[in-house]
Amino acid sequence: MKENRKINLSALQVWIAYGSLLAGFCWVLFFSYFTIRASIPDRIRIEKGQEEYFDFHLPITGEVAQEGLEVFGNQSPAVDTDKVRLDLNQSFSLKAKQQGSYSISCKLFGLIHMKEMAVEVVEEAQVVPCGMPVGIYVKTDGVMVIGTGTVIGSDGMNYEPAGHLVQSGDYVKTVNEAVVKSKEDLIEKINQSQGGPVVLGILREGEYIQLKLQPIRTAEEEYKLGIWVRDDLAGVGTLTYYNEEGSYGALGHPVSDMDTGLQVSVGEGTLYQAEIAGITKGEKGNPGEISGVITYSGQYRLGDVAENTEVGIYGSLEAPLQGFQEAYCPIALKQDIKEGEATIISSVSGERKEYAVTITEIDYNSLNKGILFQVTDPELLELTGGIIQGMSGSPILQDGKVIGAVTHVFVQDASKGYGIFIENMLQH
Repeated sequence: MKENRKINLSALQVWIAYGSLLAGFCWVLFFSYFTIRASIPDRIRIEKGQEEYFDFHLPITGEVAQEGLEVFGNQSPAVDTDKVRLDLNQSFSLKAKQQGSYSISCKLFGLIHMKEMAVEVVEEAQVVPCGMPVGIYVKTDGVMVIGTGTVIGSDGMNYEPAGHLVQSGDYVKTVNEAVVKSKEDLIEKINQSQGGPVVLGILREGEYIQLKLQPIRTAEEEYKLGIWVRDDLAGVGTLTYYNEEGSYGALGHPVSDMDTGLQVSVGEGTLYQAEIAGITKGEKGNPGEISGVITYSGQYRLGDVAENTEVGIYGSLEAPLQGFQEAYCPIALKQDIKEGEATIISSVSGERKEYAVTITEIDYNSLNKGILFQVTDPELLELTGGIIQGMSGSPILQDGKVIGAVTHVFVQDASKGYGIFIENMLQH
């Protein structure tokens, strides 16, 4: 009896061991699949008429249509006669004679479909890299809600009329169908209600909704809804580039509200000249910042702020940059960027200069953190500790080409930062 029990236990142990091995093997396959899939770019761009080289080193095959797109390298016939098969574990190149969009169907070991890699053909571009501090002033598109809270009514009681109804990040567009353009406008319309119910027209995550609230009387002729709001923002950032048409891009990331962290919906905005007034050096746990002086006067106006996007702010320059010598540079697409030496342009010292950095990692799929770099320039490290707030938008150059712009700093190590690919800014 004891012997049978030993045999049964041994068999159970064997099955557990096999099960563990099988589970481990499945986990390795699962992890490998998603790791490889994440390594395949969602999108690549090539310049019209230029042969672009790629070397992904992935165990992937790709099929691409031959029409309109020339393929060079390790190609072989595909099942579909109008397509060619590529081995993405080896180098290859693409060339297109005209603008258009294509797709490379990627398969693991030529069997398991993983994703469609988009190929966009773009025009060759040149921009003027700037690196100049600018003052940014924007009005929100509607009145932005920061949060809600309690109000003390004229009867001494606490009320929360907007609680569980209005949310942070909402935009008040109307009150009783009358358009609201500012905080003052909102306050006036609430007071005009004389305590009667009001219907707020709210824009929430792109959807328009209506909410009925009861204002609370807090004093003579004064009524409140218990919401904290904002209708404008201002700050200092860095101008990244402008082109021949006078259009510019800056920051490399959106203008966000300091309290909610949400991207601001911009109604209108202005770009002003700015001067650096002081620097707080970056330290571990404190990213540091640039203190700037913005003069909100027509003579210091540089242009407008027309768009606030995930990859930066955009608009048109209306006045020349003071003390700036214009020099156009070609842009580099992300496949042309390599790990190693590069520079960033910044005016953080009060003078526009290039500072040495080292690119340590490249992530083709990141929206605005595709370039990981470390500041190596002794002068910049001494001045700022590396990257500090306000340097977002500083152009990154390599081999005489604009490759991106600074976007983020490591809070625990100011010498390290992220950058956005310039192609992402140009194709916003």
